[in-house]
Amino acid sequence: MKKFACFLFLMFLTHPAQAQIKVLDGDSLILGNKEIRLSGIDAPEYKQTCFDAQKKEYACGIFSLKALKNLVHDDIKCKTLTKDKYKRFVSVCHSHGININQKMVEEGWAVAYKRYTDAYNGAEMQAKKAKKGIWQGRFMKPELYRILNKKH
Repeated sequence: MKKFACFLFLMFLTHPAQAQIKVLDGDSLILGNKEIRLSGIDAPEYKQTCFDAQKKEYACGIFSLKALKNLVHDDIKCKTLTKDKYKRFVSVCHSHGININQKMVEEGWAVAYKRYTDAYNGAEMQAKKAKKGIWQGRFMKPELYRILNKKH
């Protein structure tokens, strides 16, 4: 029994557990103890709704969150560019070799945050042209939604 316990202990030392990953919404997550804000993109807020091509309301904020969850895997690596006013790490993240910031915009579940960078403008134009994600119908830009729904 002692040998087995020793083996488990050594296994733990040589293969540390992966950092916990929790997706908060379509443009932010927690990686270990760091809150990460995906750089250059802005996704619908968790409670935000949008309208599809048939003018039917849907929970685009939840769809965006699910899209990011599908892109994030245990191999996620984030390069921090700066910290924002909320002390979050503003980062570009890759998982399975994919730039997830760009992929969220390409799939239409986030918009390019042009105020900070033009890195994802092309991806946004492609998603808009293909009517992907939120581009399939009408939506309020996430930044405007936050302003209008700010608690006073």
